[in-house]
Amino acid sequence: MATYKKRGAKKTLGSTNRSEELNESKTAEVFDKLDVTANKTEQWVVKYQNIILIFIGTIAVCVLSYLGYQNFVYIPKAKEATSELNQAQYYFDLAVNNNESDSLFKKSLTGGEGKYGFLDIIKNYKGTPAEKLARFSAGMAYLNLKDYKNAIIFLDEFSSDDVLLSVLSKGAIGDAFAQINQPEDAYQYYLKAAKINNNKYSTPKYLFKAAMIGLQLKKNSHSLSYLKRIKIEFPESEEANLVDVQIAKLEALLQ
Repeated sequence: MATYKKRGAKKTLGSTNRSEELNESKTAEVFDKLDVTANKTEQWVVKYQNIILIFIGTIAVCVLSYLGYQNFVYIPKAKEATSELNQAQYYFDLAVNNNESDSLFKKSLTGGEGKYGFLDIIKNYKGTPAEKLARFSAGMAYLNLKDYKNAIIFLDEFSSDDVLLSVLSKGAIGDAFAQINQPEDAYQYYLKAAKINNNKYSTPKYLFKAAMIGLQLKKNSHSLSYLKRIKIEFPESEEANLVDVQIAKLEALLQ
C-alpha cells in the first residue's frame, strides 16, 4: 500500500522555528528599548525629583487652599453679606413707597440699627453675590437721591447674568445721563437697555426714550424707526399709545 508522505513538513517546522526566533528577537528589542527608556526616565526623575515634588505639592496646596477657602471663608462670608444686605434692602424698599424717601435712601446706603448699608457691603464683602446686588441698589438709591454722577459710577460698575437687572441698570444710567444733560450718552444707554432682552415691557420703554432723545440729537430717521418698531412689534405696550402723533410729525419733517 502506498503511503502518502507530507512533503515540506520539516520545512514548515523550520519556518515556524525561525518565525518564533524572529518574534523573540523583536520582543527582546522592544524590552531592551523599554529598559533604556525606563532607565532614562528614572534618571530624569532622580535628577528633577525635588522640582517634581515641589510642583505636585504646590498643586495639592492650591487645591486644598481653594476648598478650604470656599468652605471656611467664602461661603460663611457670603452668608454674612446676605444677612447685612437684607436690612439695607429693607430701607430701600421702604423708601420706594414712602413720601419721605430721601432719609430712607440715605439709610440704605450708609446703614442703620447696627447693620451695614450698601456702601459698607460693597467695601467689606467684595466678590460675593451680595456685593453685586449692593452695587446695583446703591446706584438706584443715588439715582433717586438725584445724585446722578454717583448713580452712573455704581451702576456702570455693576454686572450680572440676571437679564432684568442688566436692563434696569443700563436704562437707569441712560436716565442719569439725561438728567445731567448728556443726551448722546443717554441715547446710547437707552439703546443698550432695549437690546439686552427683547420683551414687551422693557424694549418699547427704552426704544421710546431713545426716540425722544434722538429727536434732540437730530437723529430723526432713527427715532422714526424706533417709534414704528414699537407700533408694529409691541402694539399692546403703553408706549404704543404715544407713538402715532410722534410718527406723523417725523414723517412730515422727513418729507
